[in-house]
Amino acid sequence: MEKLFSRKEAAKLLGISLPTLDLARSSGLISYVQYVENGCVYFTESGIQEYIARSTHRAKPRENVMTYRKRRV
Repeated sequence: MEKLFSRKEAAKLLGISLPTLDLARSSGLISYVQYVENGCVYFTESGIQEYIARSTHRAKPRENVMTYRKRRV
């Protein structure tokens, strides 16, 4: 059986706050386990990894504009 993480543990692993984690859970961005209605919420390691994969974006390469003019700062 996969290890289950509490809300606090999952938020700490992800580096986000509890309200942000709750918002992601309620909007369906992260999967969770809840055995009893209105009971404790747990997160699996695979669910956390999927959330990280969905939230990670590739960095765009910097544009090199070749021009004779100097940029204003």
